[in-house]
Amino acid sequence: MTLDTVKHATETPDVEQPWAELGLKKDEYERIREILERRPTGAELAMYSVMWSEHCSYKSSKVHLKQFGEKAPESDAMLVGIGENAGVVDVGQGYAVTFKVESHNHPSYIEPYQGAATGVGGIVRDILAMGARPVAVVDPLRFGAADHPDTKRVLPGVVAGIGGYGNCLGLPNIGGEVVFDSCYQGNPLVNAGCIGVMRHEDIHLAKASGPGNKVILYGARTGGDGIGGVSVLASETFDDTKPTKRPAVQVGDPFQEKLLIECTLEIFAEKLVAGIQDLGGAGLSCATSELASAGTGGMRVELDTVPLRDASLSPEEILMSESQERMCAIVEPQHVDRFMEICEKWDVIATVIGEVTDGDRLEIFWHGEQIVDVPPGTVAHEGPTYHRPYARPEWQDALQADDANKLPRPASAEELREQVLQLVAHPNQASKAWITDQYDRFVQGNTVLAQPEDSGMIRIDDETNLGVAIATDGNGRYAKLDPYTGAQLALAESYRNVAASGARPLAISDCLNFGSPEDPAVMWQFAEATRGLADGCQQLGTPVTGGNVSLYNQTGEVAIHPTPVVAVLGVIDDVNRRTPIAFAEEGQLLYLLGDTREEFGGSAWSEVVHGHLGGLPPAVDLDREKLLGEILIAASRDGMVDAAHDLSDGGLVQAVVESCLRGGKGARLVVPDGLDAFTFLFSESAGRAVVAVPRSEELRFTDMCGARGLPATRIGVVDGDEIEVQGEFGVPLSELRAAYEATIPGLLA
Repeated sequence: MTLDTVKHATETPDVEQPWAELGLKKDEYERIREILERRPTGAELAMYSVMWSEHCSYKSSKVHLKQFGEKAPESDAMLVGIGENAGVVDVGQGYAVTFKVESHNHPSYIEPYQGAATGVGGIVRDILAMGARPVAVVDPLRFGAADHPDTKRVLPGVVAGIGGYGNCLGLPNIGGEVVFDSCYQGNPLVNAGCIGVMRHEDIHLAKASGPGNKVILYGARTGGDGIGGVSVLASETFDDTKPTKRPAVQVGDPFQEKLLIECTLEIFAEKLVAGIQDLGGAGLSCATSELASAGTGGMRVELDTVPLRDASLSPEEILMSESQERMCAIVEPQHVDRFMEICEKWDVIATVIGEVTDGDRLEIFWHGEQIVDVPPGTVAHEGPTYHRPYARPEWQDALQADDANKLPRPASAEELREQVLQLVAHPNQASKAWITDQYDRFVQGNTVLAQPEDSGMIRIDDETNLGVAIATDGNGRYAKLDPYTGAQLALAESYRNVAASGARPLAISDCLNFGSPEDPAVMWQFAEATRGLADGCQQLGTPVTGGNVSLYNQTGEVAIHPTPVVAVLGVIDDVNRRTPIAFAEEGQLLYLLGDTREEFGGSAWSEVVHGHLGGLPPAVDLDREKLLGEILIAASRDGMVDAAHDLSDGGLVQAVVESCLRGGKGARLVVPDGLDAFTFLFSESAGRAVVAVPRSEELRFTDMCGARGLPATRIGVVDGDEIEVQGEFGVPLSELRAAYEATIPGLLA
């Protein structure tokens, strides 16, 4: 078979090429021919196909994502923003923190264990590539109906993959959430996030500059697993008529990744690299084109020098392979020997595969024959831009008119009590300990808060106790009812969770999970959610540092709920001043902060009791969220509260149950004037939290709230071994614990 060289491509312009099979549209293929002024070689076609995929190029979403830059709030903390492997923020004392959330949805449905494991591995390498030591991971997850047979296949595999890979790396899993909904049947969402820590001077960027500098590929050998991988899998919907693409799912080796991490950090410490990029989606196609495009010159690569696990791989397959645990570094010639010594010390394979040139082309050779000659920017950063048509769906008005406030409410105290137990035992509200107990949450000894706390928190400096907190949230039910408001509610809840633990929110990363962009209704949802998030971040002063868009999340014609997942990162000066959720001391006074209204659209109560989704989600007041956050942070710092818990899914009663069970203490609650017991317990009004205040601090705390204009209502006291709503009912903690803890093990045993 004739090697498809650049010369051969020039001489054979009419050769038919499998552009459609590689996921390209006809006009995209014609555009590639225009750029090159000839037909592409097979290797070039492979590169463009993966780099111009939805997953890598953001071709349907970038016209909306630009708002994150245009509306970005002023931030003294931002050090590196959108466009790099991950964002970086200043957290004080010379420390910088990098963090990001990404998706590995479709691979995790096909091969739950490897799909989820390599999702963790990929996000960890993104953080490593910024120059940071990875210190913790988080995992926002969405699955189909909890009692569906396929959930019993997908969920245990995903959890085992996340736990297996993260535990082997020695990284604590400190946060995330698990949500069940039939809309995710056949299309689970496996989002993975990572936090890394470095000094300011250690930040590294993905660029290849300096003619003569060497391009070194190091880490695992390149194999046939993951060819096309996430770049292809994430760029189309699932359909029963299509193959499962099982070979496209990458296979991870966490022990190889651990060696790669330690090797890379030692290389950084000796300042041996001029630029670096991890190999994730699109593999070598991405690493070489992005490094060259972001640099000041070109690049020449000898592809036949790439170490292989499978000698039969073609050049196209090598370029498209998404085999894991690989990095690409740009190294000045005088540092190459030392670079290789460190790699040998850590038993990491390292090979010089090329060098930076003074030209403006990415040139790739195979046994001396040129198979790629492209402007690297056209591959990496100048893919198609689609202005997809979008329109508010015809069914949206009817959905919003189906008001949840009209649903039948409990007619007696006994029915109210039963619905509390029903809520607490529902898979979405029940304990996730069966899942989180499979993760090592405290390895390395720096975890100070982890699930089921409001946010995960890590100490990053042993001497000063400086720390960072992270929370991830996203309510697809709210976003289905109103994508703009739903995205802001996801932001507000994460912001509130971080503040409730005592940390000051600094910045966000996001993972935007939606259906097919070719559906105008889905594209409207995406446009509205993006606009809502950009407006919300501007108002809260939390810039978007980066993130991920995951489209085509649907099975056949049925799209998932729009699910914007928002990760908020915060900083705390002293982790010893953190606030847990547990009500642990009898006599603590319980205060409800914020306003409670009759807001049940998209609520847990409407779902659990009535199987209903309709109406409008709770209203958002971001100024109130900001004020609430300031009060919670000040109260934590000054020792005015012993516990705090944000109010979100399930309302006040869910928060109180979780805090009581966490601390092993009961509570006596009094329904405030102007509220009925039902609304008091189940409303999901935003901008609220419940706090436990020591009696000695009550006056100081209420004076602060009063002076700042935040409603603070005393609703009870920590006491006894039951939760009693005076004048209504009581439930022993033992009964609540049985309901709360039995559900998930019962479903998955």
